[in-house]
Amino acid sequence: MLCVSVTLETFPEIRAIAHNHPDIFASVGVHPNEREGREPTMNELTDLANDVRVVAIGETGLDYYRSHGDMIWQQERFRQHVRAARQSGKPLIIHTREAAEDTLRIMREEKASEVGGVMHCFTESLQVARQALDLDFHISFSGIVTFHNAESLRDVAKQVPENRLLIETDSPYLAPAPHRGKTNEPAYVRHVAQCLAEVRGIDFELIAKITTRNFFSLFKNANSAVVDA
Repeated sequence: MLCVSVTLETFPEIRAIAHNHPDIFASVGVHPNEREGREPTMNELTDLANDVRVVAIGETGLDYYRSHGDMIWQQERFRQHVRAARQSGKPLIIHTREAAEDTLRIMREEKASEVGGVMHCFTESLQVARQALDLDFHISFSGIVTFHNAESLRDVAKQVPENRLLIETDSPYLAPAPHRGKTNEPAYVRHVAQCLAEVRGIDFELIAKITTRNFFSLFKNANSAVVDA
Protein backbone atom coordinates (compact mmCIF):
# COMPACT_ATOMS: atom_id res chain seq x y z
CA MET A 1 0.00 0.00 0.00
CA LEU A 2 1.01 3.60 -0.50
CA CYS A 3 0.29 6.06 2.32
CA VAL A 4 0.07 9.48 0.70
CA SER A 5 1.37 12.67 2.30
CA VAL A 6 -0.81 15.82 2.30
CA THR A 7 1.18 18.10 4.66
CA LEU A 8 4.79 18.41 5.76
CA GLU A 9 3.68 18.51 9.39
CA THR A 10 2.14 15.01 9.22
CA PHE A 11 4.83 13.51 6.99
CA PRO A 12 6.97 12.17 9.91
CA GLU A 13 4.02 10.04 11.05
CA ILE A 14 3.52 8.68 7.53
CA ARG A 15 7.23 7.96 7.22
CA ALA A 16 7.17 6.08 10.55
CA ILE A 17 4.26 3.92 9.39
CA ALA A 18 6.19 3.01 6.23
CA HIS A 19 9.31 2.13 8.22
CA ASN A 20 7.35 -0.02 10.66
CA HIS A 21 5.39 -2.01 8.05
CA PRO A 22 7.26 -3.60 5.13
CA ASP A 23 4.20 -3.64 2.84
CA ILE A 24 3.45 0.07 3.27
CA PHE A 25 5.28 2.83 1.41
CA ALA A 26 5.13 6.61 1.70
CA SER A 27 5.05 9.68 -0.49
CA VAL A 28 6.02 13.23 0.46
CA GLY A 29 4.09 16.31 -0.57
CA VAL A 30 1.53 18.98 0.26
CA HIS A 31 -2.03 18.75 -1.07
CA PRO A 32 -3.03 21.65 -3.34
CA ASN A 33 -5.78 22.79 -0.96
CA GLU A 34 -3.67 22.88 2.21
CA ARG A 35 -3.08 26.47 3.36
CA GLU A 36 -2.30 26.21 7.09
CA GLY A 37 1.01 24.37 7.16
CA ARG A 38 4.53 24.96 5.92
CA GLU A 39 4.97 25.72 2.23
CA PRO A 40 7.14 23.11 0.48
CA THR A 41 10.26 23.97 -1.47
CA MET A 42 11.90 21.85 -4.12
CA ASN A 43 14.96 21.32 -1.94
CA GLU A 44 13.02 20.23 1.14
CA LEU A 45 10.84 17.83 -0.86
CA THR A 46 13.92 16.40 -2.55
CA ASP A 47 15.70 15.90 0.77
CA LEU A 48 12.70 14.15 2.34
CA ALA A 49 12.30 11.98 -0.75
CA ASN A 50 15.76 10.52 -0.18
CA ASP A 51 14.27 8.19 2.44
CA VAL A 52 14.27 4.59 1.14
CA ARG A 53 10.61 4.13 2.08
CA VAL A 54 9.48 7.23 0.14
CA VAL A 55 8.59 6.11 -3.37
CA ALA A 56 6.78 9.16 -4.79
CA ILE A 57 6.30 12.94 -4.67
CA GLY A 58 2.82 14.16 -3.84
CA GLU A 59 -0.06 14.46 -3.43
CA THR A 60 0.25 17.53 -5.57
CA GLY A 61 -1.61 19.19 -8.42
CA LEU A 62 -4.36 21.77 -8.80
CA ASP A 63 -7.84 22.04 -7.30
CA TYR A 64 -10.05 24.91 -8.42
CA TYR A 65 -13.15 23.39 -6.82
CA ARG A 66 -12.16 24.00 -3.19
CA SER A 67 -9.78 26.93 -3.69
CA HIS A 68 -10.81 30.15 -5.42
CA GLY A 69 -9.37 33.44 -6.56
CA ASP A 70 -5.80 33.86 -7.73
CA MET A 71 -4.41 30.34 -8.19
CA ILE A 72 -0.81 31.39 -8.85
CA TRP A 73 0.22 30.19 -5.37
CA GLN A 74 -1.25 26.76 -6.07
CA GLN A 75 0.38 26.54 -9.48
CA GLU A 76 3.77 27.50 -8.04
CA ARG A 77 3.43 24.82 -5.34
CA PHE A 78 2.67 22.30 -8.07
CA ARG A 79 5.77 23.37 -9.98
CA GLN A 80 7.93 22.88 -6.86
CA HIS A 81 6.68 19.30 -6.59
CA VAL A 82 7.34 18.49 -10.25
CA ARG A 83 10.86 19.91 -9.97
CA ALA A 84 11.47 17.86 -6.82
CA ALA A 85 10.26 14.74 -8.60
CA ARG A 86 12.67 15.34 -11.46
CA GLN A 87 15.50 16.06 -9.01
CA SER A 88 14.83 12.93 -6.95
CA GLY A 89 13.89 10.69 -9.87
CA LYS A 90 10.65 9.64 -8.19
CA PRO A 91 7.19 9.69 -9.80
CA LEU A 92 4.38 12.12 -9.07
CA ILE A 93 0.96 11.61 -7.49
CA ILE A 94 -1.27 14.22 -9.11
CA HIS A 95 -4.64 15.52 -7.96
CA THR A 96 -6.71 17.61 -10.36
CA ARG A 97 -10.21 18.93 -9.91
CA GLU A 98 -11.84 21.46 -12.23
CA ALA A 99 -8.31 22.34 -13.34
CA ALA A 100 -7.40 19.77 -15.98
CA GLU A 101 -6.21 22.26 -18.60
CA ASP A 102 -3.81 24.06 -16.24
CA THR A 103 -2.70 20.79 -14.66
CA LEU A 104 -1.69 19.32 -18.01
CA ARG A 105 -0.10 22.58 -19.12
CA ILE A 106 2.16 22.73 -16.06
CA MET A 107 2.98 19.05 -16.41
CA ARG A 108 4.22 19.78 -19.94
CA GLU A 109 6.04 22.99 -19.03
CA GLU A 110 7.85 21.38 -16.10
CA LYS A 111 8.65 18.17 -18.04
CA ALA A 112 6.74 15.86 -15.71
CA SER A 113 6.99 13.16 -18.37
CA GLU A 114 10.65 12.68 -17.39
CA VAL A 115 9.52 10.94 -14.18
CA GLY A 116 5.91 9.98 -14.91
CA GLY A 117 3.46 9.26 -12.16
CA VAL A 118 -0.22 8.71 -11.57
CA MET A 119 -3.37 10.80 -12.04
CA HIS A 120 -4.86 9.83 -8.72
CA CYS A 121 -8.60 9.37 -8.06
CA PHE A 122 -9.28 10.00 -11.74
CA THR A 123 -12.66 11.52 -12.63
CA GLU A 124 -11.86 13.38 -15.84
CA SER A 125 -12.73 12.70 -19.49
CA LEU A 126 -11.14 10.23 -21.86
CA GLN A 127 -9.48 13.17 -23.63
CA VAL A 128 -7.74 14.22 -20.40
CA ALA A 129 -6.77 10.60 -19.73
CA ARG A 130 -5.18 10.31 -23.15
CA GLN A 131 -3.17 13.51 -22.65
CA ALA A 132 -1.93 12.21 -19.29
CA LEU A 133 -1.06 8.86 -20.85
CA ASP A 134 0.92 10.69 -23.52
CA LEU A 135 2.97 12.20 -20.68
CA ASP A 136 3.79 8.70 -19.41
CA PHE A 137 1.32 8.82 -16.52
CA HIS A 138 -0.82 6.05 -15.07
CA ILE A 139 -4.54 6.42 -14.39
CA SER A 140 -5.86 5.39 -10.97
CA PHE A 141 -9.51 4.75 -10.19
CA SER A 142 -11.08 5.05 -6.74
CA GLY A 143 -14.45 4.07 -5.28
CA ILE A 144 -16.10 6.70 -7.47
CA VAL A 145 -15.94 4.30 -10.41
CA THR A 146 -18.42 2.03 -8.56
CA PHE A 147 -21.03 4.74 -8.05
CA HIS A 148 -24.33 4.30 -9.87
CA ASN A 149 -24.03 7.66 -11.66
CA ALA A 150 -20.43 7.10 -12.82
CA GLU A 151 -21.18 5.39 -16.14
CA SER A 152 -19.04 7.84 -18.11
CA LEU A 153 -16.09 7.18 -15.80
CA ARG A 154 -16.52 3.43 -16.27
CA ASP A 155 -16.38 4.06 -20.02
CA VAL A 156 -12.99 5.73 -19.50
CA ALA A 157 -11.85 2.82 -17.32
CA LYS A 158 -12.56 0.40 -20.16
CA GLN A 159 -10.10 2.19 -22.42
CA VAL A 160 -7.08 2.83 -20.21
CA PRO A 161 -4.23 0.59 -21.40
CA GLU A 162 -3.66 -2.44 -19.21
CA ASN A 163 -0.11 -1.40 -18.32
CA ARG A 164 -1.22 2.03 -17.07
CA LEU A 165 -4.10 0.98 -14.81
CA LEU A 166 -4.08 1.44 -11.02
CA ILE A 167 -6.64 1.23 -8.22
CA GLU A 168 -6.95 3.03 -4.89
CA THR A 169 -9.27 3.85 -2.02
CA ASP A 170 -8.43 7.50 -1.27
CA SER A 171 -9.27 6.61 2.35
CA PRO A 172 -10.98 7.76 4.45
CA TYR A 173 -13.15 9.23 1.67
CA LEU A 174 -15.14 7.90 -1.29
CA ALA A 175 -15.98 4.44 -0.01
CA PRO A 176 -17.06 2.26 -2.95
CA ALA A 177 -20.40 0.52 -3.32
CA PRO A 178 -21.63 -1.34 -1.31
CA HIS A 179 -20.04 0.75 1.48
CA ARG A 180 -20.82 4.18 0.07
CA GLY A 181 -21.34 6.77 2.80
CA LYS A 182 -19.17 4.90 5.29
CA THR A 183 -15.58 5.61 6.29
CA ASN A 184 -13.37 4.16 3.59
CA GLU A 185 -10.49 1.79 4.37
CA PRO A 186 -7.79 -0.01 2.35
CA ALA A 187 -9.64 -3.35 2.41
CA TYR A 188 -12.39 -1.84 0.28
CA VAL A 189 -10.06 -1.51 -2.70
CA ARG A 190 -11.18 -4.97 -3.77
CA HIS A 191 -14.56 -3.48 -4.73
CA VAL A 192 -12.83 -1.06 -7.08
CA ALA A 193 -10.91 -3.96 -8.58
CA GLN A 194 -14.10 -6.00 -8.97
CA CYS A 195 -15.83 -3.12 -10.75
CA LEU A 196 -12.93 -2.70 -13.18
CA ALA A 197 -12.86 -6.44 -13.83
CA GLU A 198 -16.53 -6.33 -14.76
CA VAL A 199 -16.34 -3.29 -17.05
CA ARG A 200 -13.24 -4.64 -18.80
CA GLY A 201 -14.64 -8.17 -19.06
CA ILE A 202 -11.78 -9.96 -17.29
CA ASP A 203 -11.30 -11.95 -14.09
CA PHE A 204 -10.92 -10.27 -10.73
CA GLU A 205 -7.68 -12.15 -10.13
CA LEU A 206 -6.23 -10.76 -13.35
CA ILE A 207 -7.07 -7.17 -12.37
CA ALA A 208 -5.34 -7.81 -9.04
CA LYS A 209 -2.21 -9.08 -10.81
CA ILE A 210 -2.21 -6.27 -13.37
CA THR A 211 -2.56 -3.45 -10.83
CA THR A 212 0.02 -5.00 -8.48
CA ARG A 213 2.47 -5.31 -11.35
CA ASN A 214 1.78 -1.73 -12.42
CA PHE A 215 2.34 -0.47 -8.89
CA PHE A 216 5.85 -1.90 -8.74
CA SER A 217 6.54 -0.82 -12.31
CA LEU A 218 5.66 2.81 -11.52
CA PHE A 219 7.02 3.02 -7.97
CA LYS A 220 10.34 1.39 -8.78
CA ASN A 221 11.88 2.24 -5.41
CA ALA A 222 9.31 0.02 -3.74
CA ASN A 223 11.03 -3.01 -5.28
CA SER A 224 14.35 -2.29 -3.58
CA ALA A 225 12.57 -1.31 -0.35
CA VAL A 226 10.86 -4.70 -0.23
CA VAL A 227 14.19 -6.44 -0.77
CA ASP A 228 15.87 -4.32 1.93
CA ALA A 229 13.07 -5.04 4.39
